[in-house]
Amino acid sequence: MNNKASFLEFIGGRYVEILELALQHIQITGIAVGFAILIGVPLGIMITRYRNTSNLVLGIANVFQTVPSLALFGLVIPFLGVGLTPSVFVLFLYALLPIIKNTYIGISNIDPSTIEAGKGMGMTGYQILTQVEVPLALPVIMGGIRISTVINIGTATIASLIGAGGLGDLIFKGISMYNNNLILAGAIPTALLALSMDAILGFVEMMLEPKGRRKMKKTFV
Repeated sequence: MNNKASFLEFIGGRYVEILELALQHIQITGIAVGFAILIGVPLGIMITRYRNTSNLVLGIANVFQTVPSLALFGLVIPFLGVGLTPSVFVLFLYALLPIIKNTYIGISNIDPSTIEAGKGMGMTGYQILTQVEVPLALPVIMGGIRISTVINIGTATIASLIGAGGLGDLIFKGISMYNNNLILAGAIPTALLALSMDAILGFVEMMLEPKGRRKMKKTFV
């Protein structure tokens, strides 16, 4: 009981700092995922048109996922220095694969007869893409964005090691000082942030589902 009370008192005394670091954390993650969307979605669309490049593009994106995040942060320091820029760049690389892959899968799995119907109506390739393919693939694309965001919120804690700030500051400070209150003050808000974003983006993903498919899911449930 005393431990619980002391932790709550600790949080109460540092809530301003925790809030500031949480906002930094959101900023780092938001910028990285934003850039990943701007690059990843067009790349995913491109490899549906040039399928012989899909293995190469997905393979390169997959390489960044396999490199340990701490090592990747260290590798970019000689080129980009420390702070926000290298942190955003590394998180951007980690966010790419789910977005590219889900865009590719979402568009590739559209019923070919739907595309043919669009062509039969005289739609141009651009119109088919923007009015048929992307809207139908949007729930799957949103799933990739959701995965990237949640992964990046956790990975962004490591960014504090190269001076980017965020909730990782509290975690690593707590580890160096053997202070569990500091560790929890960074870890709990990070977990809550990840869960909140997962729920919000999950709701958006569900709302983007075609109505017929949503009804079908409810029927099976």
